Amino acid sequence: MPNIKDVVRNELPDGKVDEIAFEGANIILYSTDKDFCFGNDDLIKDIVNKIKKRVELRPDPSLTISQDEARRTIKEIVPAKTNLDKITFDEERSIVVLEAENTQMLTGRDTDVVDTIKQETYWIPEIKRTPIIRSPIIENIRGVLYQNSKERRDFLNETGKRVYNGWQRNQKKDEWVRVSFLGGSRQVGRSCLLLQTPESNVVLDCGIDVAGDDESAYPYLQAPEFDIRDIDAVIVTHCHVDHTGLVPYLYKFGYDGPVYCTAPTRDIMALLQLDTIKIHQNEGRKELYSQEHVKKMVEHTIPLDYRQVTDLTPDVRLTLYNAGHTIGSAMAHLNIGNGLHNLLYTGDIKYKDTRLLSKAHTRFRRVETMIMESTYGGKDNKTNDEDQDEKLSAIVKDTIKRNGKVLMPVLGSGRGQEIIMMIVNLMREGEIPEVPIYVDGMVWDITAIHTAYPEFLNRNVRHDIFNEGNNPFTHDSITKVGSHREREKIIEEAEPCIVLATSGMLVGGPSVEYLKGFAEDQRSSLIFSCYQGDGSLGRRIQSGQRRLTFREGSKEENLNLKMNVSKIQVSGHADRDELMHFVKRLKPQPNRILINHGDKDRSIDLRTSLHKRFHMRTEVPRNLDSLRLK
Repeated sequence: MPNIKDVVRNELPDGKVDEIAFEGANIILYSTDKDFCFGNDDLIKDIVNKIKKRVELRPDPSLTISQDEARRTIKEIVPAKTNLDKITFDEERSIVVLEAENTQMLTGRDTDVVDTIKQETYWIPEIKRTPIIRSPIIENIRGVLYQNSKERRDFLNETGKRVYNGWQRNQKKDEWVRVSFLGGSRQVGRSCLLLQTPESNVVLDCGIDVAGDDESAYPYLQAPEFDIRDIDAVIVTHCHVDHTGLVPYLYKFGYDGPVYCTAPTRDIMALLQLDTIKIHQNEGRKELYSQEHVKKMVEHTIPLDYRQVTDLTPDVRLTLYNAGHTIGSAMAHLNIGNGLHNLLYTGDIKYKDTRLLSKAHTRFRRVETMIMESTYGGKDNKTNDEDQDEKLSAIVKDTIKRNGKVLMPVLGSGRGQEIIMMIVNLMREGEIPEVPIYVDGMVWDITAIHTAYPEFLNRNVRHDIFNEGNNPFTHDSITKVGSHREREKIIEEAEPCIVLATSGMLVGGPSVEYLKGFAEDQRSSLIFSCYQGDGSLGRRIQSGQRRLTFREGSKEENLNLKMNVSKIQVSGHADRDELMHFVKRLKPQPNRILINHGDKDRSIDLRTSLHKRFHMRTEVPRNLDSLRLK
């Protein structure tokens, strides 16, 4: 049978296309014919309709005008009101990246700016939004992607070769689907699954249990099913360390393939992984991987939008859908064997609209098996988000009256931004006094990333971000903390304040430093707002521990916790009612549900309830279980 390049070539006029290349599953046509490069949209549409793959026509890099000339031309064409901030060239792919504040003026229906740039320069514009809050991590990631343009093009082409190897077959093979649970079963942490078919080996998430010891913190990559030499692709559902913390480790030990996720997930997970390295260094622990491995992961990441279909291998097709958990979080829908079996892996989900995000998606073409989370799947796990503003307001007001300080350990992504919005809204409404809000750790950079990808946020937040003077993340009371000395000054100052700092479980990071400084001040308050993993300092404090021991090298510090300890419920996870409602609203209903990512009792409780309510096959696998799905 002909390969896919031959099929495409047969649809093209002779001599008009010089090279057919791959960018993952996308097919790129390069032409040195200036007249052919533009005005052939109908031809490309016909090819797409025939092969059902994405096809793009670009000028060959030899046609593009010089970068200096292109930069001058672009600045003349682009309206000043766009606030064009940066121009970056991806010379091997004929792409020019334009970063601007007002992207609508470049991409809207009523503008021909992009087409004019193409015709005048032979560079293909790619439009990116300038973050309202500057973020070094975004700048570094975008720099990495375009500085090594040739290597990036070669990688994307090799990925495509693997995707289309065997896309047409003379005979049908014996087909089967199995999944192995390498971590995250009957526990929260170290999520990792391995999907296998006769053609494919795909990893879904690869995380760390931040509260685990050296024996229990990492997935079972030594399992007989797992061989890093056979891995074709990695899918990351969202940025949190319990799902992404070990992904660079795969590159350290020889993986050279793609990682698929959304763009915000790529940016934030890289930031969190770099922070993991830093924490290990500060604690004198051996580093799992280096910055170079994180960089390699970024270079090998292929970002996808929600509902964008892409082929991972000859027999596995991926579509990401909004999970509602944190910015860019996704459920992975896998069409296996061209309709043989359809698997939905939820990752972490939220089935309720939040201040930041819309609730998880529930409509799919086909789902036979679903693997779903159960973090708050127990019958008693019910949250009441509606009264949390009042609860937070009361705690903060009482603390400020005592001239104390409020410490809120937060997750950098999602919950941190939710808490910022809660506090700012309470200040604007006059419910709490306007005191300094100090943001420390990764919360600031991750907040900046939120402003770079407003399309992943709900409509109300998008409106506030771009409505001058109403952006909650740039409120006058908010100050970024950037050094140890600034931290010490905040601890030493007598005035009341609110501190938001990572980590959310008090297992490292600046939140622990503030805890040491505030611990014995009975006027101050410690407010938890996120899940506290087994073994974490946060969980121990919630369980009543008040004698705290901190070790740094050979030094040991003992403190008595005298702070007022409280908890508010601001969760990015669906509670019990939400999980049940999510399954009820799923269209179509799966035949089989496999439950993971939850404490054993909660997972089993959810399984029992789902079986009773919906009369479907439900199971709670153990770590190292391998199940045949088809």
